Amino acid sequence: MTRSRREEVVDVALELFAERGYRGTSLDAIAAKVGLTRQGVLHYFPNKKRLLVEILRRREELNREHLLAEHAGEDWPGQMAEVVAYDHEHPGLARVYSVLMAESVTEGHPAQEYFRDHYATVRERMVRGFTERWGERLPSGLTPRAAATALLALLDGMQQQWLLDREQADHPEIIEDVLTVLFGLRR
Repeated sequence: MTRSRREEVVDVALELFAERGYRGTSLDAIAAKVGLTRQGVLHYFPNKKRLLVEILRRREELNREHLLAEHAGEDWPGQMAEVVAYDHEHPGLARVYSVLMAESVTEGHPAQEYFRDHYATVRERMVRGFTERWGERLPSGLTPRAAATALLALLDGMQQQWLLDREQADHPEIIEDVLTVLFGLRR
């Protein structure tokens, strides 16, 4: 089964956004790499912002965000290590996420609202999951909100470090070890 032209446009845009950022990538560059005209790209996506939204949606879907919400009673450290390992297997997805997230802190960036909502939603899912499992305090003594905020910062920071130095292949194990301590769990 062959990929559709629409999928090709998304794949190429993901690659170029990861390499050049949103603002540094033109629809013309995407079109040229796919073998379409600008109008051909606009046939699938009426504007560059819609293409950006599709990339963010796809990245979220492919990166198994469901692990953060659906397995609150299970092995959190192991599951977060699995998320990190998945990113290591798909560096393009990790890179586009990091580049777009960094760009989104600038005024008027079209992904700013997405990332603001994304972090709020994921943090609240984690807080609910942690509260359901441990109540108002985790075994480590942290509140669910503090643990969720620290976990998001840890995941993003580890991703940045790995993108800068891919030789650091032990991040899934480090995440698992740190989260075991963060959650106050025993091995």
